[in-house]
Amino acid sequence: MKQIFSLSNMKKLAIQLFWECLGSIFVAIGIYNFAVQAKFPMTGFSGIALIMYRLLNIPIGLSTILLNIPVAILCYHLLGRKFFISSVRCMVISSILIDYVAPLFPVYQGSRLLAALCTGVFAGIGYALIYTRNSSTGGSDFIIMAVKAMKPHLSLGNIAFWSDVGIILVGGILFRDVDGIIYGMIVNYIFAVVVDKVMYGMNAGKVALIVTEHGKEICQVIDDCCQRGSTILNAKGGYRGDEKQMVMCACSSKEMYQVQQAVKEADPRSFLVVLESHEVHGEGFHIVQIGNEG
Repeated sequence: MKQIFSLSNMKKLAIQLFWECLGSIFVAIGIYNFAVQAKFPMTGFSGIALIMYRLLNIPIGLSTILLNIPVAILCYHLLGRKFFISSVRCMVISSILIDYVAPLFPVYQGSRLLAALCTGVFAGIGYALIYTRNSSTGGSDFIIMAVKAMKPHLSLGNIAFWSDVGIILVGGILFRDVDGIIYGMIVNYIFAVVVDKVMYGMNAGKVALIVTEHGKEICQVIDDCCQRGSTILNAKGGYRGDEKQMVMCACSSKEMYQVQQAVKEADPRSFLVVLESHEVHGEGFHIVQIGNEG
């Protein structure tokens, strides 16, 4: 019992709750303050909840919870107990925020295109913040995470995009709103892009390949300027065949500028190539874990 209520665990729970609440606020604003008034099909179970809201006037948060129950039970074993509990908690938080907090903010009543753009951005940021904490808002998120667990090479954005196309088409056809389908697809695409950018952008960085004759010195200046590790690889000149060394270093974009300046000063004759890196895993870089943590 003491271990459960330890200061360390309470701090972790507080941080988890903070990010879940922040992400849920973004989601609630995107759905209620932009998507509802614009009356275009929304993605995921939120889209089904919006259809029920417009047809039966059932509160969006309540219908979201009701839709989540059977899917949550089915995905429990695949995604793990910790992910399940966190998702149920986040589902309740987001539902309460949609029904009771989002209505306190002004509802956008302008262009449907701008509403679609704002919905995609707000919802994308919100869901991405929740996903990075190894949580979800349930519903279609359970399905998305289950597919991700089975097919880890697929990005969450792509999985979410294709899983939501059908819901958008049903909503548009049901309300005979062709424009709504187009706007819904815009929301879906922006949502997928934002989720991937926020989630995988956290692991993105740059890789420097430095061809030099002073490998150890270059490694030292990199460590001195930004405290990043590096690797020395044996290399050979293509024209003369002379022996050289290639230093490889992965770091952030900001640190890469420091590396460039330090290497240029340490060895003006070195040859430096900077590459974009979609993801970097390892010491000093954040790793996003999806499901099955216990």
